[in-house]
Amino acid sequence: MRISCTIDEIDLAGDYDDVPSVSATCSRCGHCTESCGRSEASVRRCLVMPRKQCPERESNFYVEGDEDE
Repeated sequence: MRISCTIDEIDLAGDYDDVPSVSATCSRCGHCTESCGRSEASVRRCLVMPRKQCPERESNFYVEGDEDE
């Protein structure tokens, strides 16, 4: 199943300063994943991580956007 996620720009604490980062929030359960950096690769990493970390133990395909299928 395709599940949409909201992508937000955030700052994560680094060793010496805050690190520009991104987070992805699942539209179904609200679970949030975070990744350092704001590149497309960081966004993709945030969208892949919920498959392993889903609190509902679901194995969905997560996408950026507003529509679920």
